[in-house]
Amino acid sequence: MSIAAETRRPPRPRADALRNRERIVSAAREMFVEFGPEVPLDEIARRAGIGNATLYRHFPDRAVLIREVVLLVLSRTTEQADAAAAEEADPFAALRRFVHVAADERIGALCPMLSGAFDTDHPDLHAGRERLDMAVRGLVEAAQAAGRMRTDVAVGDLMVALSQLTRPLPGTACPNMDRFVHRHLQLFLDGLEAPARSELPGTAATLEDLRTT
Repeated sequence: MSIAAETRRPPRPRADALRNRERIVSAAREMFVEFGPEVPLDEIARRAGIGNATLYRHFPDRAVLIREVVLLVLSRTTEQADAAAAEEADPFAALRRFVHVAADERIGALCPMLSGAFDTDHPDLHAGRERLDMAVRGLVEAAQAAGRMRTDVAVGDLMVALSQLTRPLPGTACPNMDRFVHRHLQLFLDGLEAPARSELPGTAATLEDLRTT
């Protein structure tokens, strides 16, 4: 490669700039869960331990920051699904592990972030959703194929329940309900195991159903 081509390469971000970006995204994720996506950006900067100018240098507006947080949650949750599938011999144990870890990632907090004028069709978000959908679909199909999971449910049923049971109530005076999340998720998981103990009303929810509602 020529020297001229080398000089045209954009400079790599400095290590301190990367650390600041990670701190901003981490603080934003925490505060979006606690207070909702409309939390003041200067409060996020304060929790991250950086100045407002630094925050805006990395994220010029709220929508860009929210998208980065959503991508982080999608990526981390996908990684957990892949790890559960690779490391658990029992496919239902893999599904159970994923559900509890996804709760700790606060995946339910994505719901309020995706409302309003948020661009849900951004290419990066589409790719992130596809990777997560594929990973979770693999967990469900493996558990069903092994006869460990009832077959009258679909991936959409799992994601709806997971989102509802882990969705926080930002900025409310309600008591802290976090300590009940894993207990209630375990009750839900018990209902997914085969053999089924009841007949479910309606039809299974697919991921395609969720995208059209």
